[in-house]
Amino acid sequence: MLESFFQYPRVLARMRVGPLAGEIDLIAKDLGRLGYAVASTKRYLSLMASFSRFAGQNGCSGPKGLDDAISNRFLAEFPVSAGTRSVAQTALAHVLRHLASRYPRSAERVGIDDPDASLLTAFDAHLRDVRGLRRRSREGVLLAARRMLHWCRDRYPARTLSRLTGEDVLALVSRLLDDCRADSTRSQAVSHVRSFLRYLHGVGMIRTDLACMVPRVPCWHLVRIPDSLSWPEVRTVIEAIGTTDPVAKRDRALILLLATTGLRSQEVRRLELADVGWRTGELRVRRTKSRRERVVPLLDEPGQALAEYVLHGRPRVDTTRIFLRHVPPVAPLEYPSTVSAIIRRRLADCGIRPKRAGAHLFRHSLATRMVQQNRPVKEVADLLGHQRIDTTAIYIKVALPQLGDVALPFPGGDA
Repeated sequence: MLESFFQYPRVLARMRVGPLAGEIDLIAKDLGRLGYAVASTKRYLSLMASFSRFAGQNGCSGPKGLDDAISNRFLAEFPVSAGTRSVAQTALAHVLRHLASRYPRSAERVGIDDPDASLLTAFDAHLRDVRGLRRRSREGVLLAARRMLHWCRDRYPARTLSRLTGEDVLALVSRLLDDCRADSTRSQAVSHVRSFLRYLHGVGMIRTDLACMVPRVPCWHLVRIPDSLSWPEVRTVIEAIGTTDPVAKRDRALILLLATTGLRSQEVRRLELADVGWRTGELRVRRTKSRRERVVPLLDEPGQALAEYVLHGRPRVDTTRIFLRHVPPVAPLEYPSTVSAIIRRRLADCGIRPKRAGAHLFRHSLATRMVQQNRPVKEVADLLGHQRIDTTAIYIKVALPQLGDVALPFPGGDA
């Protein structure tokens, strides 16, 4: 693969020296697959070759011996400018990620570095296999469990979990709630603690079921009206996005889909090319929050914007995901924060700065508009993928004309 970037035999021979001799061709292939420009790839590979020769001269004989220590030593001792050192840090980060995927650390080493690793791994498997939680949901529960274990270790260094008492649980919950500001966050925190305590009791690590000692925090789901944009504001944002460069084509298609289908961030990020029914005008949403596949209509305008992006704006990479990063490494949009950043930037261009800018802002805007148009609540629930009508009931509060029609007359007032 190096031959795609370098042509002279002596240069190629010099680059295949040291612990990375058998890996640098694979790294070059990965960089090309991730969409890096040829000039950037050549610079990264040259620095990686220098690092490989440096590591070999300092007693490293194979790729498994390359780690953060030898990487930091290379950056400290290799004579380069400040700008080149920054590029070298990025190049070495690529090397270490590649080696981590090729030669993962053994379970014994992980267990030594993290004393809670085995317990949290078993708890994660329980959440996944028994309770059926997705990765994003499990992350919050595991974080609460890890904080609980750290708190117990700091407070009682010589104690085991089997000696945990109800007073300890109340003190732990009080400490966790001090870091929470919203009622929803408090309710979620105590729920995670309760789940972990039930697991510890179920596997026999604690004798008493201490989950009943965790107080409940009330969280009224229908107490507020979701933030939303008016339809003229939505149109303003869409019309302000250009159609000349690939990033603008991506953002326009993304926001049009959110505004007309009400997809969640995860659902739009995981859309694949095969999910689009171009002839039927439908989108098949496979990876939903409730794990229930559904079909949503694909209107003409978002369909045309999506086709324009796929045909003339989307990078040509080896993935079936529709929406991609356009800055190397080119890859699917993996995180909700990436979608939120796109939406926040496009809203700011129009002078709109809501408290929360994300995919749910357009989801709420669509539901609000449908309710104001007297669309049946069941229709709104089906489009949004709600399993229960109660979940959609929060949008009824914005239907002020309809609520006025059903209001009873005041006793003693005019008929």
